[in-house]
Amino acid sequence: MQLQEAIVQGIVQGLTEFLPISSSAHLKVVPAMLGWPDPGAAFTAVIQLGTLVAVFWYFRQDVTRLAKAALRVLRTGRIRGDADALQLLWMVVGTLPIVLGGVLFKRAIETHLRALTVTAIMLVAVGLLMAMSEWWSQRRQRQGHTLRSMEQVRWWHALLIGCAQAVALIPGTSRSGATITAGLFLGCDRPTAARYSFLLSLPAISAAGIYQLISARHELLGSSENFVALLVASVIAGFVGYASIAFLLGFLQRRTMLVFVIYRIGLAALLIVGLNRGWWID
Repeated sequence: MQLQEAIVQGIVQGLTEFLPISSSAHLKVVPAMLGWPDPGAAFTAVIQLGTLVAVFWYFRQDVTRLAKAALRVLRTGRIRGDADALQLLWMVVGTLPIVLGGVLFKRAIETHLRALTVTAIMLVAVGLLMAMSEWWSQRRQRQGHTLRSMEQVRWWHALLIGCAQAVALIPGTSRSGATITAGLFLGCDRPTAARYSFLLSLPAISAAGIYQLISARHELLGSSENFVALLVASVIAGFVGYASIAFLLGFLQRRTMLVFVIYRIGLAALLIVGLNRGWWID
């Protein structure tokens, strides 16, 4: 990979990892539009570690609080009555589906499911679900229901949101889009759904990135050029990702996800037209 490709990939990853428009879709589409080769699932997973650092830093107070809870559990062996320890446990529960899905469907995820046709379908399907979740959330508010806060998330909420996160293994889904949508359907307000989505990404992205870095280390780190490209893309993704988190959390406090739904459908239409006209090969 050339240095300019790594810079573009890092910017794309940072911009789209946390916005509900699918980073994996853009990391497939942008190189295809520019005539560059597909960077591959391993490269995509590893540069997510850059955005992972952004999440750790942005939510450093939450991470510190959860780390202290983990130490308390190890010291006392008690979880009941400890709100932070329970939240940490629910994050573990929410991570199980994507771990299981990644193991069971690894080959399909890295081959057939990376097709641009599949990406276009998922862009539209999840976009429509996002619109439905916004309608459902606003309907509940009009009926006088109190929306769920972070402290009110229970194990079964975490499991269902985790299942939504597992679907994001398919390019075009968007991990943040799927998890925020699930959170809205389960009665969370938008800021809570987004915040939980970001925190839930910590173990998932860590596991995927480290696994791919180890398993594909000869390919990714086989030359100094590859190492530099991977490092540059990851660092840029981290800085841009931090800005994306701040933007989305502020945006969702004031507005709905409708603009992202429209964008997703427009991108899917562009993909379909491009495939039919031979602009890029699936």
